[in-house]
Amino acid sequence: MSHAVNIPLAVTADDIKDSTWINILIFALFVGVTLVVVLRASRNNKTAADYYAAGRSFSGGQNGTAIAGDYLSAASFLGICGAIAINGYDGFLYSIGFLVAWLVALLLVAELLRNTGKFTMADVLSFRLRQRPVRIAAAITTLAVCFFYLLAQMAGAGALVSLLIGIDSRLGQSVVITVVGALMILYVLVGGMKGTTWVQIIKACLLIAGAFIMTVWVLALHGFNLSELLGTAVETAGNPNLLNPGLQYGVSEASKLDFISLALALVLGTAALPHVLMRFYTVPTAREARKSVVWAIWLIGAFYLFTLVLGYGAAALIGPEAIKSAPGGVNSAAPLLAFALGGPVLLGLISAVAFATILAVVAGLTITAAASFAHDIYANVVRKGQVDSAGEVKVARRTVVVIGVVSILGGIGAQGQNVAFLVALAFAVAASANLPTIIYSLFWKRFTTQGAVWSMYGGLAAAIVLIAFSPVVSGKETSMIPSADFAIFGLNNPGIVSIPLAFFLGWLGTVLDKKREDASKQAEMEVRSLTGVGAEKAVDH
Repeated sequence: MSHAVNIPLAVTADDIKDSTWINILIFALFVGVTLVVVLRASRNNKTAADYYAAGRSFSGGQNGTAIAGDYLSAASFLGICGAIAINGYDGFLYSIGFLVAWLVALLLVAELLRNTGKFTMADVLSFRLRQRPVRIAAAITTLAVCFFYLLAQMAGAGALVSLLIGIDSRLGQSVVITVVGALMILYVLVGGMKGTTWVQIIKACLLIAGAFIMTVWVLALHGFNLSELLGTAVETAGNPNLLNPGLQYGVSEASKLDFISLALALVLGTAALPHVLMRFYTVPTAREARKSVVWAIWLIGAFYLFTLVLGYGAAALIGPEAIKSAPGGVNSAAPLLAFALGGPVLLGLISAVAFATILAVVAGLTITAAASFAHDIYANVVRKGQVDSAGEVKVARRTVVVIGVVSILGGIGAQGQNVAFLVALAFAVAASANLPTIIYSLFWKRFTTQGAVWSMYGGLAAAIVLIAFSPVVSGKETSMIPSADFAIFGLNNPGIVSIPLAFFLGWLGTVLDKKREDASKQAEMEVRSLTGVGAEKAVDH
């Protein structure tokens, strides 16, 4: 096969160590610029609507870009590129799943949630159900999903920055994760949702532009011939199966089931991710909410097409073995590819973008978790609505610090895991704990509080228990606890069991419930969710 490229295949961590100062300088520049943006944005954070929903001041286009920034996480950039470089076709299934999921969010959830809610998912779920039990359950599931997602981002941060500074030790990576966590706490404390949104917009533009430049560069080296690129990737990897389905998920019947489980989690999880749902409240109208999802789909779709070229580009120019042996393992494919293409400067720029990706996503997750606790638990359950806006925001800020510390500790424990894989677990928890209740609340008139509580707690418990007893946690060299083996559940992703179970529990709890909900509230919710009548008044007070 002819080669249009002659780049050394063995790009290693030693090559990268020479560029440490360039990387640190670009990092510092990005952090400095975004901190200035956050400080400027924080000037108007006076009310809870300002802090949680950015005063509903963003347009559909701006919010769509921010959603893309929130959604295109470390998993999208680092994890998927690595998954494609190592597992080829099966790695690209993550991209397909993440993208197709947006159709569910657009068709079933976005506009209806925006019309019905105020700040959080629990506002929607408790609209026609009993406040106290539903808000507590929704806050717990929100915090659980945010925790799993934060694990992935923190692990990605440790892997990325360790690669750039040439840190191989676990202690060094732990320090890096702590610094990222501290920065995240600062961003959210100061900027609230408005500051976080601007960081996400900046990051989305940088990430998509960076991925576009690298994609064009990789294709140019192969004469803009995708077949040439794929052929080189197979030759470098020494594995013809890199282009075929089944390298990761076709090994056995169990792995095929794992794939179905993963697909269910990715496609159904997006519409139930609390930090994505919360973005719909930052726009002034339902029309803008719809527009923001369309914008997000275009931007996210383009990016996931780029990941196909970048993943196979990393396989062609670096090789799977070199990627696996680098600090950060699978997650280092994109930074190594950047170094192979453009040397230290491109590596520094792309890594700063990836770092921005992590910071923006963890900031969005943190403010969502803090809003859920302060708004749902503190303001509505503990204080029964008898708290002013300033008091609620004060509790939210304190919660940010607690969540930051917990996520730092979790990230230190999750080092070395593929971040795309960890995020898939967060999607499974979201799809199990949240989606059935959201769907039932919006579309089933008979749905009751007992059905909601059974579905949320049952789905959450099933997902977490199955993950705990899966090969993710123990039983394999790549497990979180490789020295132990209590993997009773054979699949890596629990979605295939936990999602149908949560739907069933929601139905069963409702059918067995003797109490009936307020029919007038149900009718009001239906009218509001479908037409938006009354929504503007609800969200501003």
